[in-house]
Amino acid sequence: MNKDLGTVITALITDENEQAFFAQKNGVTYRLNKSEENDQLQIGDTVEGFAYESMKKDLTITPTIPNSQVDQYGWGTVVDVRKDLGVFVDIGLPDKEIVVSLDYLSDIKSLWPKKGDQLMIALTVDEKDRIWGELADEEVMRSISKIPQADGWQNKDVTGTVYRLKMVGTFVLTDDYHIGFIHPTEREVEPRLGEKVQARVIGVSPHGMLNLSLKPRVHEALEGDAQMILTLLEQSPTHSLPYYDKSDPDTIRDYFGISKAQFKRALGRLMKEKLIVQEDGQTKLIKNKE
Repeated sequence: MNKDLGTVITALITDENEQAFFAQKNGVTYRLNKSEENDQLQIGDTVEGFAYESMKKDLTITPTIPNSQVDQYGWGTVVDVRKDLGVFVDIGLPDKEIVVSLDYLSDIKSLWPKKGDQLMIALTVDEKDRIWGELADEEVMRSISKIPQADGWQNKDVTGTVYRLKMVGTFVLTDDYHIGFIHPTEREVEPRLGEKVQARVIGVSPHGMLNLSLKPRVHEALEGDAQMILTLLEQSPTHSLPYYDKSDPDTIRDYFGISKAQFKRALGRLMKEKLIVQEDGQTKLIKNKE
């Protein structure tokens, strides 16, 4: 096993050709592709770089140092997904992606990362010198996160990346490195691993986590419900609907997909805007009222 793979090494240049230098460390030779930045190097010089095996199976050293290394975690971007293998992550290497094995991923494949999602990974090297990505666990995330110090978090908007999925809820690392927790009751759909989410703070737990919600604020929900009802009225041939604030709750839910309380709040918003009127057990558009 080559213990230098996945780490930054210093090697001695022992040979070259038109395309590359060749540098050695511990009896192992690495390829360093020539570029304008390193064309001043000569045989006998030492060079520092990141050691890995390229997609062409060449042992390679590159001056491009990724944040993700053996025993060092950094963000990478998902570039491909293979259901039989795992996800491929770009950590910044010129000619190689790192695989995060399906062993680290959910049994529910809809919760796997998609192209463009972000994963916090370190690198591991197996006995066959293959480099794999290892997801950061809770201990790692705690070590790099910050504890919320100041007041004023309530109702604040935050953006973060999902890093852990559990039955109890979803764990997020915010863009400013606070840990957030989303209880299943505070989301309509479970976010996938690596997904970027926009949430609002609904509290701060004694454990130093932000309690988050993916559900809209009340006024935002009202806007959506009110717009839905307005659209239905506009599409109706009579510009009216046979429902009003005294209609049966089950009938309202069957037709609109919302509770009676949501329905009444939405009607209130539309009446406040002087867009509708309730007459004879119906809701009608005012602008079409005869």
